[in-house]
Order: sequence, then structure tokens, then C-alpha cells
Amino acid sequence: MSARRVLVTGASRGVGRAVAAAFAAAGDRVAVHHRDSADLAESLRAELPGSGHVVVRADLADPDAVAAMVDAAADGLGGLDVLVNNAGQAYPHPIGDVSYEQWQQAWARTLAVNLTGPANVTWCAVRHMLARPDGFPPGRIVNVGSRGAYRGEPGQPAYGAAKAGLHAMGQSLAVALAPHGISVATVAPGYVLEDPSNAAYKVPRGSEHAAQSPFGRVARPDEVAAAVLWLASPEAEWASGAVLDLNGASHLR
Repeated sequence: MSARRVLVTGASRGVGRAVAAAFAAAGDRVAVHHRDSADLAESLRAELPGSGHVVVRADLADPDAVAAMVDAAADGLGGLDVLVNNAGQAYPHPIGDVSYEQWQQAWARTLAVNLTGPANVTWCAVRHMLARPDGFPPGRIVNVGSRGAYRGEPGQPAYGAAKAGLHAMGQSLAVALAPHGISVATVAPGYVLEDPSNAAYKVPRGSEHAAQSPFGRVARPDEVAAAVLWLASPEAEWASGAVLDLNGASHLR
């Protein structure tokens, strides 16, 4: 299969960084998206095997910036075949501990980054996928959701709600885009091990996190990346509409 053109949002850190590396290792060309971590994004681009990778920037809460970012990714890669909606952010807002104003702000920002933002990225990316001539690899969209959509997020309920919405959006678009040869699937990780690129943005994974899984540990970023890579493969078309739990049996639906 020829090299695919892949856009990974939130690719400068953590899971997104591992996802970008996995696609590049498979011979694909990657657009590394970031919001405010240009140095990390550029260091990743320099580390990726192969050539033709690009760095793009946008705050996903800004619809105009999203449109410009997706166009820049498609221009830099010569089109888009695969979109990975990985970028996301949680903002703690326990209902008993925040003001009404803080509650509204947390919900607005969380939904903008974790649900509306990916929806806008997807709309823009699909326009490029539909414009591809025949003969290109099949289109693929993979969303990175969360176990929290099912288990609940008591300290950050907007995050759980946004990820549940992302799962549902993926299933709706799986039906809408199948006639165009584009499959859509979602992974729902639990806790993922922090790495040097994102340790400052995560609560350190302690024994209480590891104990949630009978394996006695949390996920590695590369394990999530491996699942995303498979769901984006031609062989995974029949998984369109699926939400794949990646939580080490820590939460069973």
C-alpha cells in the first residue's frame, strides 16, 4: 500500500505522539498538530522516520483556526487519507466545589476542545477525503475517546459527557460515511502512563491507578497507538462504528 497522508491532532505529547510515530514507522506521512507546544511538535517531526512530515497548529476551540489547520495539513501532505482525533483536555470542576460561573466555563471549554473541536476537524478533513481521486487508500477516521464515557468522571463530568458524545458522533458518521468508503471507529482508553512529553499535564500514575486493572498496571501510549493503527488499516473496515475498550479489563461494559 502506498504511503497514506495522516493528520493526528494533539500529536506533540503522550498518546498522540505515539500514534504519529506508529504511522510514520508504517511508512505514512504525518501532519503533527499541536496547540501551544511548537518545540515538542518540531522535535517529533524531526524524529519521525521517512520524509514529508509537517507540523500544523490550531486551538481546536476556534473553528476558523481548525479550518485553516486542516487545509494546511492537506496542503503539506498533498491530501488527507486518515484523521486521528486524539487531542483532548480535562478541566476539573467537581459540582460541589465550583461556582455556577466556573461550572459554565468548564463545560463550555471542555465541550469545545473535546467534542465540537473534533467535529469541526472531521468536517474539514472529510471534505479533503471526498475530493481524492480514485486509487488512493480508503479513508479512515479514528477517534480517541475514553473509558470515562462509560465509567463516569465525577470530578470532571463535562469530560465524560464530551467523550460519550465523541463515541456517538463516531457511530453516526460511520453510517453516514460508509457509502463514500470512509470508515470511522473509536478507541476508549483508561489510564495511560505519562511520559516525558506529557508528565507535567497528568496526575502521576500511582498504585491506585494500576490496581484498577487485574494486570496491575496502566496502559502504555504505544498500546493505544497500535490499536489506532489497526483501526486505520484497510483490513479494519468492518470495525467501522466500533468503540474499542482499551482499559486492561479495569471497566467492563
